[in-house]
Amino acid sequence: MGNVEENFDLVIIGAGPGGYTGAIRAAQLGLKTAVIEKDATYGGTCLNVGCIPSKALLQSSEFYHEAQHDFSNHGIVIDSVKLDLAKMMARKNKIVGDLTNGIEFLFKKNKITGIKGTGKILNANTIEVTDKDGGKKQIQTKNIMIATGSVPVELPFLKFDEKTILSSTGALALDYIPKEMLVIGGGVIGLEMGSVWARLGSKVTVIEYSEQVCSMMDQDCITVLTRSLKKLGVNFITSAKVTASRSIGGRVELDYESLKDNSKSSIQGDVVLVSTGRKPFTDGLGLESVQVEKDERGRVKIDKNYRTATPNIYAVGDVTFGPMLAHKAEEEGVAVAEIIATGHGHVNYNTVPSVIYTHPEVASVGMTEADAKKAGIEVNVGKFPFAANGRAKARGATDGFVKIVADKRTDRIIGGHIVGAGASELLGEIVVAMEFGGSSEDLARSFHSHPTMTEVIREAALAVDKRQRQG
Repeated sequence: MGNVEENFDLVIIGAGPGGYTGAIRAAQLGLKTAVIEKDATYGGTCLNVGCIPSKALLQSSEFYHEAQHDFSNHGIVIDSVKLDLAKMMARKNKIVGDLTNGIEFLFKKNKITGIKGTGKILNANTIEVTDKDGGKKQIQTKNIMIATGSVPVELPFLKFDEKTILSSTGALALDYIPKEMLVIGGGVIGLEMGSVWARLGSKVTVIEYSEQVCSMMDQDCITVLTRSLKKLGVNFITSAKVTASRSIGGRVELDYESLKDNSKSSIQGDVVLVSTGRKPFTDGLGLESVQVEKDERGRVKIDKNYRTATPNIYAVGDVTFGPMLAHKAEEEGVAVAEIIATGHGHVNYNTVPSVIYTHPEVASVGMTEADAKKAGIEVNVGKFPFAANGRAKARGATDGFVKIVADKRTDRIIGGHIVGAGASELLGEIVVAMEFGGSSEDLARSFHSHPTMTEVIREAALAVDKRQRQG
């Protein structure tokens, strides 16, 4: 495997967002740090087969759809729009390559030792690394951070072949436009990838077990999103359980059962995207040798300082509790580095944002109205539509709204929910306000450039006190 420094202050298993971000912070704090990665490139699921490539395809598919359907509204006439799928995929691959190479540069810049291979914990201070050729090497460390992420959940009767039965990885790499795509699971991945292929020409049907898709998010926002996706041609079958599958003439047929009346139906598609969730990846880590425990969902158990039952072994990101989000893993990785180096580290889980990068986007932070009601918190809610905003009209992006949820007693913002163009970017203002304990009045009294989409945030804040200006 080459010469590797054998004694480290911190060795991180996994070079995804939690791992590489934690490594950089640890190095900045003076810790001698190494990162072990089993895959050929750094960046984990997010950079290689998740967040980044999916956003590249979302953007490309949106441009394609706009050229077909929206440019004429701006007086831009294009006689014919053609799709070069291979070039679209090549662009996506280049973006991924640029970013994963960027992590290698950051490792070198921060004097972090990158080790390619599979890591197995032998004891609290020793990790065995097996390289791609089977060679083994042991490295010593004072501390270990587990940041091995998650993998897609596979259904027993729908094993991934990434040709007709797809995980998110396969859905990012199709070399043709399926005539019909079936999506099992109406969560973030299912809606994002389903929308990509619907824009490119597939007939997409989403089968969701729950009564509503994305049931954990603000349902007013989801109503706007599903209406837009239906307009795009996406069909939704909710309150339905897929029970079996079979191959018929090169296509896949699914059986599903209604959870409302127990009626049974079947549906066929060229490909099936299984997006029923992800599970922590801990295979072969050797957790049993260091008494690291897992909960009933396979997540590594940790305390408030991210320590496992073995005090110098930590865990962050998808492999442990909480939402499986790259930015959540990043903050935890930084917190662990700071705890090891300084004794202090903190993550505010009340301000972890969630985003569905469809069109329109849905972005959310903190409590929904329903969450507050369950918690017994009385709230005032301000809501304002993009349809009444000048910049939104100029952009042709009038779908959606901003909603702000504030504690009725204190006016402190406890939730923010946006559905609309660029919602993921707009949400940051509400996140920062919440991080500093801001009130709706604080936002309402802050300057917002005119004309901008951000004015809708201000109007929603004004609406908490029923002071919004009607458009």
